[in-house]
Amino acid sequence: MTDSAKDQNENDQIKQQFREALERKNHKNANPTAATAGDSKIHHTHGPADHKREFRRKSG
Repeated sequence: MTDSAKDQNENDQIKQQFREALERKNHKNANPTAATAGDSKIHHTHGPADHKREFRRKSG
């Protein structure tokens, strides 16, 4: 093997190790009890959530 082929092979192995580690991490953090389908208990949002509070100065 030439040096460039050896370096390429090492890079591919390192990339594969990182991919496997990322896949293990993602599977570990996945919520196994998460609802995938079905009716949600939330049917509508509450009142005007986008209303920002107004602060006014005292006039007198």
